[in-house]
Amino acid sequence: MRIAIASGKGGTGKTTVAGNLAVALARQGRSVHLCDCDVEEPNAGLFLDPFFTRRWLVTVPVPLVDQDLCSGCGQCAEVCEFNAIACLPDLTLIFPDLCHSCGGCWLSCPAQAITQEEQPLGEIATGLAGNLGFTQGRLQVGQTLVPPLIDAVKKVPGDESWVLLDSPPGATCPVVTILQDADFALLVAEPTPFGRHDLALVLALARQLDIPCGVVINRSEGNDGPVERLCLREGIEILARMPFRREVAAACAEGALAVDADPEVAAAFSGLLSNLVAREVRT
Repeated sequence: MRIAIASGKGGTGKTTVAGNLAVALARQGRSVHLCDCDVEEPNAGLFLDPFFTRRWLVTVPVPLVDQDLCSGCGQCAEVCEFNAIACLPDLTLIFPDLCHSCGGCWLSCPAQAITQEEQPLGEIATGLAGNLGFTQGRLQVGQTLVPPLIDAVKKVPGDESWVLLDSPPGATCPVVTILQDADFALLVAEPTPFGRHDLALVLALARQLDIPCGVVINRSEGNDGPVERLCLREGIEILARMPFRREVAAACAEGALAVDADPEVAAAFSGLLSNLVAREVRT
């Protein structure tokens, strides 16, 4: 299964759930690969201490204009939906930070004055974290085009039976990129009115993409009213409730694993794992 761990807001515990779930699966002898797809702020490695065996740079093509060949017709600017090209009377300007590398400009140029050059986007690092595979992407400072780097991270896992995709927060293009070919979405929420609001956003996105999903309530204190009512109304199963423990918070602040810090949290992850394995069998 390819499972995307997502939420509508930051700070709900996506990385905590993804990292501990990956470790729990690996400790059962399952083949697991965890991908940290939050390429703007990759931090799953802080908990798993991976050993990277390979690193490489990811690039994207951006237009390069030969001003001597350019006739200034403006056709390239017309086809660009992202305003990455401006045609002045004597000069055609390219704004690489706005370019989405769609290729429309160099395909439509009647004078063939536009070619491509590769622009560095970010770095991918892959290796092992104990007995599980681990990959992360890191967006280069100054870059804003996130989806191509996420796509490159997602392509790294090989034939592992379980691939976990730790997502960035929100319900925007990067999260769409992660969810669109996942088998299942694990939506992490905190039991507050804000948590309910943002869970509703990412739940709507998962349904728009026709991705089956379930909910993990993190930092549960037994009164999960706002989130629980939303799940009941929408018919979404609550797969696990992670109890709120000061000891777990302290352990995570030190970079330790929640499953090793508290037996109740470990039991909650064991229950979550059983639910997901049952789904794997059904699929």
